[in-house]
Amino acid sequence: MSEITGPAAAALASLCSDDVIFLQSLPKAELHAHLNGSIPIKTILELAQQYSPSSAQTTEVADTIEKLKSGVILNDIFDFFSLMPAIYALTSTPEAVVITTRAVLQSFLNSTNDGVESPQCTYLELRTTPRKTTHMTREKYLTVVLDEVEMYPATQAALIVSVDRRMSDLDVEECINLAIEMKNRGRRVVGIDVCGDPRSGDMRSFTQHLSRVKDAGLGLTVHIAESTNNTTEDSLALLSCRPDRLGHATFLSDELKALFFEDIPQPGTECSSLSESELPNNAPANGQYKPCIEICLSSNLLCKTVASLDAHHIRYYLKNNHPIVICTDDALPFGTSCLGEYSLLLAQPPLGLGLSRDDVARVAQMGIDAAFSRPRD
Repeated sequence: MSEITGPAAAALASLCSDDVIFLQSLPKAELHAHLNGSIPIKTILELAQQYSPSSAQTTEVADTIEKLKSGVILNDIFDFFSLMPAIYALTSTPEAVVITTRAVLQSFLNSTNDGVESPQCTYLELRTTPRKTTHMTREKYLTVVLDEVEMYPATQAALIVSVDRRMSDLDVEECINLAIEMKNRGRRVVGIDVCGDPRSGDMRSFTQHLSRVKDAGLGLTVHIAESTNNTTEDSLALLSCRPDRLGHATFLSDELKALFFEDIPQPGTECSSLSESELPNNAPANGQYKPCIEICLSSNLLCKTVASLDAHHIRYYLKNNHPIVICTDDALPFGTSCLGEYSLLLAQPPLGLGLSRDDVARVAQMGIDAAFSRPRD
């Protein structure tokens, strides 16, 4: 099991042994775990010993490893993205991708605690962006990852193909084409994700490609309103594709919540400042659209997109009985695990949200119900 630090560790330490046993035995779905951000530190260190690039790259990798070993301190969400180039450098060959994918799958699905089998989750939808390097094509990358994912039963593991906001139009098209082709070949691709630096990309240009996803029988999840840099236009473009799940949705405005999740405000009424041309044609009436929100508590706290659990947007979704799923995001830099994140639900304030066991179990079931492997409307 991953070493738990930070807010998750404090919440876990505050629980009695019966509470911990309850959380460990609870069926859980992990639906928002990035492959390259979930690599165990032991595996990172093993890869680093085999790494021999230029001196400049060596220094960057060494600096990043030291940060990961000592505990990453982030001033804001954008500091997180600076960690990834070094990790990508260590995982640029098919052989390294095999090692890392296998280690991540084992950390989620084969974990032990004091010699007792204690997997982090019942079901895992791992996500990754197909990478093209001097050693492999995007298709080779996906094939290698899927070979490892498919070592597990379909009831335990599947893959979401991510497209990065920084990608060109042609790259987005290539990645989605690959995902659809892999699925049609019978490979275990279940969805598409939009991720990457929230400051990058014009999501209006992505919609032509994302609109193909559901017709291909794939689920769609998007990182949305992850930072204050994400505009209303950005969120509207993504919501117009009717994603099945929303990643983070930290700064999704009350206006857009009302527009998409509740009743549609009519243009010209007091409750809507959007112009008639800005209102999406397919916004659902009467609150029929309920995309599951992928909540990553430690990630939000450590990236400082929320000030505290008391101010966390999870409270809005719980209050409104909106579907959510509890996720780790990137277990390596955020020092967490599924157990750690669920501890933040059960622990008493200020270390946790203080939910009852029944409420925690209900949240866990929401996550299982939101898996792309299940039939969707």
